[in-house]
Amino acid sequence: MTQPPSQQPPQGGFGAPQEPPSGNPQPPQGPPQGPPQGPPQTPPPAQPGYAYPQPPGQIPGQAPDYGYPQQPGPYNQQQPGPYGQQPGPYGQGQQPGPYNQQPGPYNQQPGPYNQQPGPYGQQAQPGYGYPQQQYPGAPVPGGPGGGSLFKRKPALIIGAAVVALLVIGGGIFVATNGGGDDKKPVAGKSDDAKPSTSPSADEGNGNGDGDGRESDDDLNAGRKPGEAKVLWLQKNDIDLPRNGSDVYGPWVVGDTVVKGMYRSISGYSVVDGKQKWTLKLPTDLCAAPSQTTTDGKIVIGINNGTTDRAVCADLQMVDLNTGKAGWKKSIKKNGVWDIMSEISLAISGNTVAVGRTGNSSAYQVSDGKELFGKQPGDCQPFAFAGGPKLIAASNCRTDDVDNPQHQVQELDPTTGKPKWTYRPKRGWEVDRVFSVSPLVVSLKKDKEWSILSLKESGSFRSGLVSDKGDKFAPDCGGAFASFIKSLDVCTGVAADANTFYIATSPDSSGLARTNKVVAFDLNTGKPKWKAAAPAERMVKPLRMEGADVLLYVEAGYNKGGGIATLAPTGGAVKMLLKHPLSTSQIESTFYDTNIVYAGGRSFIASGRVSARNDKEELETKTMMAFGN
Repeated sequence: MTQPPSQQPPQGGFGAPQEPPSGNPQPPQGPPQGPPQGPPQTPPPAQPGYAYPQPPGQIPGQAPDYGYPQQPGPYNQQQPGPYGQQPGPYGQGQQPGPYNQQPGPYNQQPGPYNQQPGPYGQQAQPGYGYPQQQYPGAPVPGGPGGGSLFKRKPALIIGAAVVALLVIGGGIFVATNGGGDDKKPVAGKSDDAKPSTSPSADEGNGNGDGDGRESDDDLNAGRKPGEAKVLWLQKNDIDLPRNGSDVYGPWVVGDTVVKGMYRSISGYSVVDGKQKWTLKLPTDLCAAPSQTTTDGKIVIGINNGTTDRAVCADLQMVDLNTGKAGWKKSIKKNGVWDIMSEISLAISGNTVAVGRTGNSSAYQVSDGKELFGKQPGDCQPFAFAGGPKLIAASNCRTDDVDNPQHQVQELDPTTGKPKWTYRPKRGWEVDRVFSVSPLVVSLKKDKEWSILSLKESGSFRSGLVSDKGDKFAPDCGGAFASFIKSLDVCTGVAADANTFYIATSPDSSGLARTNKVVAFDLNTGKPKWKAAAPAERMVKPLRMEGADVLLYVEAGYNKGGGIATLAPTGGAVKMLLKHPLSTSQIESTFYDTNIVYAGGRSFIASGRVSARNDKEELETKTMMAFGN
């Protein structure tokens, strides 16, 4: 349906794909078609797994499982031709895009897609192509980084090339297990997770081995007036498998900062970094939510054995205040298609939701009681976002593997019943949830990327419309990030009630990389303002701090990093905690960083630890803390 001129988005925004200039590669044939008219159609029954390409090693013609992740979505590699240079499928073109069946300026139809607000979700693609620096001993991301081009449509559509994960190949799924013990944890209270305590941290006078510093160097010796102190620096003290290990966290609970890795989860004093407790796990830590409960409890995923046949199928509750293990149980399998090679976890209230390929379940954090499992119908959640609401991304059975149907729902965290359902246009897959409240969702389709916001009722609010030439780079995990991952893990984005903030990808045209923060009006989808990072620096939003946007300012060449804020009206970045220039080289060596700011202190942790040999492994810096 052609939009009337008065209802078309502004010129230069997202729009239907244009004919490519002569000599440029052809785009995918045809623009996205508008949502079907009339009442929603029930998809014909099909085998589990339709709506996704065949997984690696899948026999041709054999249906893969529900929710099997697509190949990594290219968000940042700008392509020549219409997807890199021309407006995308939602804007000035005549074909309605995936958001155009909503009431309001984009469409004349009275209801949301297919007459119902609907949910859907695909596994978020790791990395979003956020440029990775080369770090000593870190895994080398395959393929270049880059940015994404927002085209002018009522959605963000970005042309990109597949990066990183395809180059690395099977590395994401490789798990090296120590020993051949096939002990399977038994459901019930955990007796095999054992707490212990031991100190481990350099308190400001730690060394900077491998960073051009002497081993007895005082990290605060070169600190200048106005700069924060290095509170402590921590190095790895765990003998890891050959391929290294992901690092989970950090989470700050009271006066303790906690991280998990391989077969342990440990708490450290926020003041001096000394270890307060360590909980030894019987098998590999394989999943963790991004948030804890309000009283500091968490549920993690661990493998159900130590052999190569073990999968991420057991849950362990841990009180992060004390390091004590609570209940432990195996995830209840819901049928033959319930595959738990990888799971994702999200906590909302007293509920931990478990997503995986083609299925889901939920348990009470306090006692492990099962709350709900497989959903009725042909649509099954495979990933969740937690916090003040429980948001589910679901995959629905279809008769066309190349044309999936996803949906997004808010679920009652106690019963699992949907409060509303939002169904994007067929072919668009839920990728990430950038914010739960307000709800901002990332969608993808082939080489296109789109961001939309939904109202509290689940109905369409707006599709974001960027200025031509802007490229964006949310940071949703490094090159080794799992396909099956919680939806709410991205940094580089933040939102308040009416505004969405996102970092642009690097501009390297000057002497050093720099970028901007762009604010979008969630009611109109249009940009409100842009704020530049400090000169020759990179910034990324972490979350809201009161009314302001909290930012991490990356350490750069001859410049220390730090924590800063940006007013909701834009303007200049204001530093809250200025990290010392003298330790900027150490700060820059952390790989796939996770940054937390709490209680006036900043904590920087590596997202993965890997090294070429045991000696380098034990010299790898894993966490660093700053404060005044």
